[in-house]
Amino acid sequence: MGNLRDFIDSLKRKKVTVIGMGISNTPLIEMCLQSGISVTVRDKRTRNELGENADRFEKDGAALVLGEGYLDALNEDVIFRTPGLMPSNPAIVNAVRNGSVLTSEMEAFFDLCPCKIIGVTGSDGKTTTASIIAELLKNQGKTVHLGGNIGTPLLYDVDKIKPDDIAVVELSSFQLISMWVSPGVAVVTNLSPNHLDIHRDMEEYIEAKRNIYKYQKPGDKVILNFDNEVTRDYAKAAISDTLFFSRSQRVEDGAFLENGTVYTVCAGKSNEILKAGEILLPGVHNIENYLAAFVAVQDIVDINIMQKTAKEFRGVAHRIELVREQGGVKYYNDSIASSPSRTIAGLRSFGQKVILIAGGKDKGISFDELGFEINDKVKKLILTGMSAQLIKDATENAKNYSAGLGITVCDDFTEAVCLASKVASSGDVVLLSPACTSFDKFKNFEQRGDLFKKIVMEQL
Repeated sequence: MGNLRDFIDSLKRKKVTVIGMGISNTPLIEMCLQSGISVTVRDKRTRNELGENADRFEKDGAALVLGEGYLDALNEDVIFRTPGLMPSNPAIVNAVRNGSVLTSEMEAFFDLCPCKIIGVTGSDGKTTTASIIAELLKNQGKTVHLGGNIGTPLLYDVDKIKPDDIAVVELSSFQLISMWVSPGVAVVTNLSPNHLDIHRDMEEYIEAKRNIYKYQKPGDKVILNFDNEVTRDYAKAAISDTLFFSRSQRVEDGAFLENGTVYTVCAGKSNEILKAGEILLPGVHNIENYLAAFVAVQDIVDINIMQKTAKEFRGVAHRIELVREQGGVKYYNDSIASSPSRTIAGLRSFGQKVILIAGGKDKGISFDELGFEINDKVKKLILTGMSAQLIKDATENAKNYSAGLGITVCDDFTEAVCLASKVASSGDVVLLSPACTSFDKFKNFEQRGDLFKKIVMEQL
């Protein structure tokens, strides 16, 4: 473990390229330029698409390689990969074969971080689980650094982190796929098909996630969802201490739900935490998120802090976020739901049929299961975006389809939200839960959710 200054000094003697001008890499580019490092910035977007950032970085001394040929002549000494670019890309493979060192902002952080790291991954729930863990630790009086895939880069503040602090890091499969180090505490919320438009296949996705615990040492902890077949199977290869959480049965070490009550259990001794109905965040998936979080911190956080946090924590923006109640209709923003399984979890959070707004850019995942769930949990379906017809077909082809389910396709997102309001009556729930990424019309799911909130607050 070094320090940030030594790390920066080591880069000054090398040619460096940063691929991708995104949230995690923009501060990295700035740090390199401010430190006098020779840096090339590569991005598949054009100068017009990048706007003033491209001009600013070039003015500060960066060489820019943009557009279609952004990976041409990739031969710098150190390559910082953007999470969305797979290490298997032929240009990356060729550069590494010729001596380039491939790394990332997150891998550098792991190498330099002086404190305990709790890492969280999964197909669904990882942001909420990481946020709950951070909230629990803060309420216990710990200094916490929450970042990673959740949207906050941590590398640039690593010198401010003290050994007694705790870093809580959300990790995506794109970040994990090339990682060679694992956190001391690893949490896997669940695994289901996701990002198959980027990953070669499901097996590559599963193997990428495995890196969160693959490099752990004896005495480290991996916390797995016992109810999920894939994550339960991870235990076979773990050399660290394995703990489980389950909402279907008791576990020997970890946490479980029984008769509506949440328990933690350590060394055979169980502790009653609280009734599941006391958890402020709605839905059974949030019970699972709390089970996972409680296991991650059960040796640090007192039971009374666990209870208080679960009863008071309002959650994270864009995750079944109550935006407004207007005319007896409740509007929920679940823009984070970029996969069918995530939308299914959202639908199951309500004790009534909802008016669902869905659609966007699909990930190559089947909508068949979602189609069945829509027929069971939705009273009106409003679709928009590139995948609208795919979701409509899956819903109409489901064996429980009834023509009584009204399905409308809208070209415009604002039109879809306004239509949902028009067909809603007092007592209804309107839920934005797209089951798809936002990249057909938006920069990210936050922008999509923010527009939904703006429409709900200003136009309805």
